[in-house]
Amino acid sequence: MNHVDNYGKFYKLLKLLPGADKETLVRQFTNERTEHLRQMTDKEYELMCNEMERVAGYDERRAALLKAKRKARSGVLHQMQLWGVNTADWQAVDRFCEDKRIAGKAFRFLDSEELATLNTKLRAMNRKKKENE
Repeated sequence: MNHVDNYGKFYKLLKLLPGADKETLVRQFTNERTEHLRQMTDKEYELMCNEMERVAGYDERRAALLKAKRKARSGVLHQMQLWGVNTADWQAVDRFCEDKRIAGKAFRFLDSEELATLNTKLRAMNRKKKENE
């Protein structure tokens, strides 16, 4: 039987759910098989934690962060198009971003803050390019 060794995620979520108790939750997600976390399978544990996140409101926050990151990525890709990078070719996008003067790492590894910085940098580059034409 698979099992999880670190239950920190569960206890963190449990603190956010007033009135919830460990035994009831574990019984519910194991179909009354057990009330002990260590006897849960990985699948049962993940299912329980995902449901607890949904109830605690983590899903909405995660979705909002993902939406903001998508918007930032879209803005950066648009600026790259204006610069002349073929954004349909992900290898070209990664090569451009991996340049130390641009971002220093592949596009897919940029976080929201780095995307915002890169967007500002690309806007400045495009503005200077337009002024020199």
